[in-house]
Amino acid sequence: MVIVVFGLTISSSWGNGHATLWRGLCRALAARGHDVTFFERDVPYYAAHRDMKRPDGCNLRLYDDWPAVRQEAYQALRGADVAMVTSYCPDAQAATDLLLEAGVPISAFYDMDTPVTLDRLSRGEHVEYLPGQGLAAFDLVLSYTGGRALDTLQRDLGARLALPLYGSVDPAAHHPVPADPDVEFDLTYLGTYAADRQGALDTFLLEPARQRLESRFAIAGSQYPTDFPWGSNVYYLRHMPPPDHPRFYCSSRLTLNITRGPMAAMGYCPSGRLFEAAACGTVVLSDWWEGLDAFFDPWREIIVVRSCDDVLRALDLDDAERIAIGERARHRVLTQHTADARAVDLERALAQVSCLDREIA
Repeated sequence: MVIVVFGLTISSSWGNGHATLWRGLCRALAARGHDVTFFERDVPYYAAHRDMKRPDGCNLRLYDDWPAVRQEAYQALRGADVAMVTSYCPDAQAATDLLLEAGVPISAFYDMDTPVTLDRLSRGEHVEYLPGQGLAAFDLVLSYTGGRALDTLQRDLGARLALPLYGSVDPAAHHPVPADPDVEFDLTYLGTYAADRQGALDTFLLEPARQRLESRFAIAGSQYPTDFPWGSNVYYLRHMPPPDHPRFYCSSRLTLNITRGPMAAMGYCPSGRLFEAAACGTVVLSDWWEGLDAFFDPWREIIVVRSCDDVLRALDLDDAERIAIGERARHRVLTQHTADARAVDLERALAQVSCLDREIA
């Protein structure tokens, strides 16, 4: 298939989870014989932190503004089998109008931020990347979150067919590597600062750090405020580009996954970071949300934490038990949660659209 995507970014992983997912998915789609073109507006924020100028598996088209690229985009759409607009695409409305005008055989919207989208709508906010007419114009709506989010997309936004396309990991990019003996940590957290994660971060990392002064903790990510309550044994590593993630995870005895409030409330919301850490064989501590056990077996492949005491008990795991949990999680990821597996999921979702079209005809 020839697939055209209008998205947020694939060239910069700074402060977003979209880029890493698309890099793996495009590589997997290309390996399966598909041709992907990715249109990305060249905004200063991502241009200043661009860490992949030529992603494997896709033709990246950076553009300054929509009028300058509209004709080129139209020509690409005229030769496409599938056209997709994603959440947070800065030109989502214009791209939607264009793909409908071009008459692409299958049109899709991929909400990679579904719980945030639905939370904003519930509070009466304008969601700039949603078409004004809702999602009824698309043949297919994909959601990074499953469960009842799919019902809401259909009921409230008019999606004709809503299916999950979960996060994933590219094993070529995330795999066990030698630990860095100079920066080994007992517990780490990798993620952009978010106010609604701060309470959990305090409970699951900062408080354990205060109680275990002999242990070493680390937080890596961007946008942390200057008044963040760092401790003497909590290290800040700032933004960490994806190529450095495996060394970071493999230098961590344990790593923490914290789910944003709207996502946890919706359930069935595995983050890419969760899969990446597990692919490196690192034991993940995670807050609980509905559906977590559909992706990992709690306490065999992942450790669910609900309190500071749960984290302290995890820190006391002996190495043999900890390593066994990490190996089981890695096996689960490599068999079910890779970018290759998601490429197959996407093919199946697109095939469902074709089947529905034939039934209607």
